[in-house]
Amino acid sequence: MRMTPAVILGGVLALLASIALIMVYWPYASQDTTPSEIFRARAAVEDAGRKIYLQNGCVYCHTQSVRAFDWDMGSERIAQSGDYVADRPIQLGSQRTGVDLSQEGGEHPDDWHYAHFVNPRYTRPSSIMPPFEWLGMERIDTLTQYVQSLGLKMADARMERQRHWKQEAIKAYEAGPEANARWLAEQIPAGWRHIPNPYPSTPASLQRGHKIYQYFCIGCHGPIGDGMGPAQPWIYPPPLNFTILKGREISGGILYYQIMNGITGTAMPYFKRDLESQKIWEVGDYVARYFINQSDANQEPRGIDAAWEP
Repeated sequence: MRMTPAVILGGVLALLASIALIMVYWPYASQDTTPSEIFRARAAVEDAGRKIYLQNGCVYCHTQSVRAFDWDMGSERIAQSGDYVADRPIQLGSQRTGVDLSQEGGEHPDDWHYAHFVNPRYTRPSSIMPPFEWLGMERIDTLTQYVQSLGLKMADARMERQRHWKQEAIKAYEAGPEANARWLAEQIPAGWRHIPNPYPSTPASLQRGHKIYQYFCIGCHGPIGDGMGPAQPWIYPPPLNFTILKGREISGGILYYQIMNGITGTAMPYFKRDLESQKIWEVGDYVARYFINQSDANQEPRGIDAAWEP
């Protein structure tokens, strides 16, 4: 065989055809389009929200895929191909400048998302996400409905829980400060209510607590802990005014549990995936000392002090 132009051209075309067959056609023909156990069709408003998500390039910073080696993110389920059978185009993403959103539905109530989309610094003061207030509240609500669908049937179950507890939280708030404080305390498991903060208050620990408060809490609870942070106009029931807790027996364990686990149905999220144990104790002690005017830090019952404690 002579290497004529026709032979070279034919060889190149055959090579390209082989590559297309192996890399494009065969994966397409052999893909599994069976819906997963959590799959459901999206409602019209959720599809409309997805279009807003696409138009504004949210995929540039947020992924929608949890892989086997992503368990440090705290997700509950590895993504499966059957989760995405209705997505055209898919929004798996490749960058995680922001959080993964594949299971975001029901992690927060709707009003948290309203405040977050208006200005992400209202709910996450250190966020680098741009504000989307210019979308207008109607489109923000539509976008929120799409985000609340992420996780499909799993998200539906979480949203049902959010709606149930939101009604309970609203009833408690509208019953007045006394009833609200009592309801909040009643949601804490009994064992946590009598646990003192195991770490001593020191100038350094209070400075660390202050810094954590600024990074995570100030947008909702405000700089003086009165619940009048910039997120407040979009949130109902409003963020907790810590000063209503003055004169009550608020242990370090109560504050720790609510910071760790959040208050489902309200805009108070859980921080058990964001903050290590010591940081939760220290921001709780900062709140106790500066906004509630009391602290049980390093009181009895005590165990053995940690090696680094003064």
